[in-house]
Amino acid sequence: MAKRRGILAGLVAAPWIARAAGRIPAVGIESQYADVIAAIGGEQVEVAAIEVNPNADPHSFEASPAVARRLATARLVVLNGLGYDSWARRIIAATAGSARGRHVIAAQAVLGLPDATRNPHVWYDPAAMPAVAAAIAAALAEIDPAGAAAYQRNLAAFDAALAPWRAAIAAFRAGHSGIRAAVTEPVGNDLFRAMGIEIATPWSLQAAVMNGTDPAPQDIATQERLLRRREVAFLGYNRQVIDPLTRAMLDAARAARVPVVALYETMPAGFHFGSWMLAETAAVTRAVAHGASTVALASAG
Repeated sequence: MAKRRGILAGLVAAPWIARAAGRIPAVGIESQYADVIAAIGGEQVEVAAIEVNPNADPHSFEASPAVARRLATARLVVLNGLGYDSWARRIIAATAGSARGRHVIAAQAVLGLPDATRNPHVWYDPAAMPAVAAAIAAALAEIDPAGAAAYQRNLAAFDAALAPWRAAIAAFRAGHSGIRAAVTEPVGNDLFRAMGIEIATPWSLQAAVMNGTDPAPQDIATQERLLRRREVAFLGYNRQVIDPLTRAMLDAARAARVPVVALYETMPAGFHFGSWMLAETAAVTRAVAHGASTVALASAG
């Protein structure tokens, strides 16, 4: 999934969250997956995130030798799949001989998604991360059978922590109907659909922005009309990918007084997965209910 943007500054491997003898070394390719590994593994894992910068385009990531070494020594690796982090697959394959007993979990495989799946941003689907978390708990139990009960308790706690997010989605659906949204690309589409929101932007325009290709003029005209005529309740945009085209969409939305909602591909600092998803859902709710824009997420602490 090639992109024309090459924003790599700051997109480096995060330090180990913890280092202690006997802990299971684990890697989440994207920071949201590392966060879930930490939630399930607790004190028994030392986990690193590779793609951590919420101000950079993760599609353009290039691995360093240090990242390759980290993957080579991990007992558990969790990645997204669907072409989103293919570079990690290549390193994993290249180090297979030196990493016996390594468990690799791809969200794509856990969710049973074919390679032709159009939207790779699966973590916005409320059903996705609980399934990935369950796979993480099972893998950790295989690596460390003595800790199996603890991993199951942590899994239950993780699932319970998502209850406010589920409640916010249900409350939105109960309070709003017939909502349409425009988007720059399909980052948050799975969440929007869960909230009962119709995505009005042509798929061909979303795919062009996501893949860094030139969109058709008629698709740009359709998007401009949606915004200019206020035929949508808000514009959801990928805050990590701002180029002249997406900036023009943002300018058009603001000129028409259509609220905008910032979406992230990499979990922002100060959040855990559940609080991040709840914050995104709250931002959509504010846009629809109050016409309020969210241009950046700020953790409540």
